[in-house]
Amino acid sequence: MAELTTKVLVIGGGPGGYVCAIRAGQLGLDVVLVERGGTDGGLGGTCLNVGCIPSKAIIHAAEAYAHAVEQSTTAPFGIRVERPSIDFARTIEWKDGIVGRLTSGVAALLKRHRVRIVQGHATMIDGKTCQVETDTGTDRIRAEHVVLATGSQPAAIPSLPFGGRVISSTEALALTAVPERLVVVGAGYIGLELGTAFAKLGSTVTILEAEDRILPAYDAELVRPVARRLKALGVEVLTATRASGLSESGGAVMVGERAIAADRILVATGRRARIEGFGLERLDLTMNGQVVRIDEHCMTSMRNVWAIGDVTGEPMLAHRAMAQGVVVAEQIAGHRRVFDAQAIPAVCFTDPEIVTVGLSPDEARKSGREVLTASFPLQANGRALSMAAEDGFVRVVARADNHVILGIAAVGAHVSELAGSFALALEMGARLEDIGGTIHAHPTLGEAFHEASLRALGEALHI
Repeated sequence: MAELTTKVLVIGGGPGGYVCAIRAGQLGLDVVLVERGGTDGGLGGTCLNVGCIPSKAIIHAAEAYAHAVEQSTTAPFGIRVERPSIDFARTIEWKDGIVGRLTSGVAALLKRHRVRIVQGHATMIDGKTCQVETDTGTDRIRAEHVVLATGSQPAAIPSLPFGGRVISSTEALALTAVPERLVVVGAGYIGLELGTAFAKLGSTVTILEAEDRILPAYDAELVRPVARRLKALGVEVLTATRASGLSESGGAVMVGERAIAADRILVATGRRARIEGFGLERLDLTMNGQVVRIDEHCMTSMRNVWAIGDVTGEPMLAHRAMAQGVVVAEQIAGHRRVFDAQAIPAVCFTDPEIVTVGLSPDEARKSGREVLTASFPLQANGRALSMAAEDGFVRVVARADNHVILGIAAVGAHVSELAGSFALALEMGARLEDIGGTIHAHPTLGEAFHEASLRALGEALHI
């Protein structure tokens, strides 16, 4: 058995884990990172291998194909395309190439910062020791600090266990052929992103949602343009509906007495923290339900045991995990840091896209504040019109007394690219006057943020 010692041991090579390891290496700390790999992981974790990155590649390819199909019939820009087709297996090869380039990049960055990588399955022995089963034997690693970054996995439902035609997002992103009929169980962001993409690729898509509307985590105003687009794409959406299981033949999903035929059933009912399989039960950690409880420093209830990312619960976002990883590494190096979750943007890559940062109008009012809120429609934005993508708006919420911005949201084509400026405004404590007084480039979608702020002040120029 090989024995290793290190200052920092990171369990998990996803966005939180590898960023924590890189930052610790930059700060001169001795770091070992353990990554188990497998069908749903590897360096970069779920996000890079079977989540954020590959799904956006498929979404982009689906959008390009849908545009080509539209141009074969209506020529909206004067462009005519004859009989478009798609070789989906080649699309998957292209997607896999992108993933390969990025995972290789992560490995190179870790090497550059002198992070030792151990590939294998880690099991915690105690708060300072883990045992790793590798291809060549067993390693025992002792560390002064342990960082748990084990991520999450798709949540299964009892009525539709994974296997056969029933797939998770991992298998959906590895399909080599577009299913003729796809049933999506769950109308959260994962289900709608992939359901919309496959509808554009030619699948007949039915979406089932147990709640009374799609995207229940987002306020209704933001969801309406998405619902309109789903209808235009011919997607059947059944809300307040639960799947009871498969038909006797296994070729359909049962919803009450109705059998909905499906070549594939994508279960996208959320993700759950990965807390099994690595010896968590041997650690004396305080839990918050099915996730590890942490404080504002990302510290667990055990001294020098830290936890970051999805294993600590919502929001399960790669950029949250990355930010937590940096905070932990810097604290281990002796810096004074806390993790401030005030300005974490959330993006839904549906059609159109949704981005939110901070509070919605209702959330702001429930906090007891008097607020100002205003929206600027993309129908009045030159850049949106020039892209033939005018369905949507940008909305701001601010305190009525001092105009400090409390929340920003947008729905529309490509609005995800505004997430950084939205988060920056909240992080810096910007007021409506700060945004209104900033010169925004013309013509850009960012002008809608400018105009929404001006409108909240009663000074809108273009509406």
